[in-house]
Amino acid sequence: MYHQYFGLTEAPFSIAVNPRYLFMSPRHRDALAHLLYGVGSGGGFILLTGEVGTGKTTINRALLEQLPSNVDLAIVLNPALSAIELLASVCDELDIDYPRGEESLKVLTDALHRFLLENHQHNRKTVLMIDEAQHLDFDVLEQIRLLTNLETDAEKLLQIILIGQPELTEKLARPELRQLNQRITARYNLEPLDVDETAAYIRHRLEVAGLTGPQTLFSGAVIRAVHTRTGGIPRQINLLCDRALLGAYGRQEARVTPRLVQAAAAEVFGTDDGRRARFPRRLLPVLFAVVCLAVIGAVVGSGVSNRVLPVQTPTPVTIAPPAAELAPVAPAWLLNPALAEQRLWQLSSDAPPPPEICGAVTVAGLRCLRDAAEVWEPLIALRRPLLLNMQSPDKFAAAAVVVAFEGNQAWVLTESGLERLPLVALADAWLGGYAALWRPTEAWVKPLKIGDRGPGVAAVASWFARLDGQPEPLTDEVFTEALSERVTFFQRSVGLKPDGVVGERTVLRLNDALGRGLTIDRALERARWLPGE
Repeated sequence: MYHQYFGLTEAPFSIAVNPRYLFMSPRHRDALAHLLYGVGSGGGFILLTGEVGTGKTTINRALLEQLPSNVDLAIVLNPALSAIELLASVCDELDIDYPRGEESLKVLTDALHRFLLENHQHNRKTVLMIDEAQHLDFDVLEQIRLLTNLETDAEKLLQIILIGQPELTEKLARPELRQLNQRITARYNLEPLDVDETAAYIRHRLEVAGLTGPQTLFSGAVIRAVHTRTGGIPRQINLLCDRALLGAYGRQEARVTPRLVQAAAAEVFGTDDGRRARFPRRLLPVLFAVVCLAVIGAVVGSGVSNRVLPVQTPTPVTIAPPAAELAPVAPAWLLNPALAEQRLWQLSSDAPPPPEICGAVTVAGLRCLRDAAEVWEPLIALRRPLLLNMQSPDKFAAAAVVVAFEGNQAWVLTESGLERLPLVALADAWLGGYAALWRPTEAWVKPLKIGDRGPGVAAVASWFARLDGQPEPLTDEVFTEALSERVTFFQRSVGLKPDGVVGERTVLRLNDALGRGLTIDRALERARWLPGE
């Protein structure tokens, strides 16, 4: 096989699950942390979703290895069952005795309840993990919800982990499942790997397979090509890299090339992902006619150029452009900073704009967040209108108001209205600074951390209780370690620094999670009604 040709001890990109090749990217570690938090929180549902091949099984295995010794686990891998069959499978997994041949919802539920009570008395936890849960019928999901009603006065007796593809989230959002959806205490959607994580993933598997020394089988350009064609999904990466290495071996090349990746993608995925341009067959006659006309024109032009024409000496004329035309023309989306601040305020409030929207105090219920960044991602994550600090072509201070981001484009306010622009058009003039308006609650007035007390802490705890669908908050008016841990998990899930401190950005993102922020649709609607200059 090809692995010997490259000095490897085995094929590095097998799609079989091998614990030695376990690769935990930052997003996999975050997902695992959410599951462990949910297991330790005492009852309810934990939800893990992700596209096929993103590594949900990897996280499941890591979770099994890290579960405490006092946890009994039941795993259901085939959820295409009736409610009775599912309960029977759970009882079988936990070695619960029940009358065979007399299975019913009542008999099985009673047997399970007795087992859970005994486990609780012996200080043991019980966890049910259901894989491919998007295939569960609605009546089965409702029966699973009823299992969480098995509880003592202090806690739930059964923790349930639902694992499935993204459509599981859509199913749980249906009105008839709202009671189950409200009982989810931790949820995480596992996204594909980014380019850097793809590079680390490929390097990790090659090293486990025995690659040593400075040899590089996949260059940076090749890794980017692999990421483009696989979307960062680990299983797809395995398939494509395996076939690309096989192609390099077949051609006796020392490393994988972008051309080999393209050929491997065509074989593995049945397409080259549209990277090769194809001219439509129906337009070939038109193309042929255009080429013929071009050839005829060239021949006629050549004949004209061979004639001897009288030479006329032109009279030199010098035209000096007006001074105003020498100045570079600023694009319409570059606004005067004062006007840009006014427009940003009008997108968020109907109150008259203050003299300075980014002062140190809250005005009309709005507070200004001002910061700087080098890339677009932090700005996109804010999901609200922004004022960008810009400079005009002639190096004067200017600003732009971005109402919303849409892929690699942005909806921007101009002097005459709303316009969609590519981000590259904004990038050259952007100085890196930005400002956003957000609406804090009255209870929160300063950053909160472990040991702090007061109504602000109680408000934060109640926000998380509402977010998690819990009847009681984690604490009253004392910022406990448990609340700090919940804050940290939330910060990780939204891409913030996980410091456990409830600061400005954390409250801002909590507002969005609770549906209190200005939605993108509402911002675009307000922008269309703003007066032009």
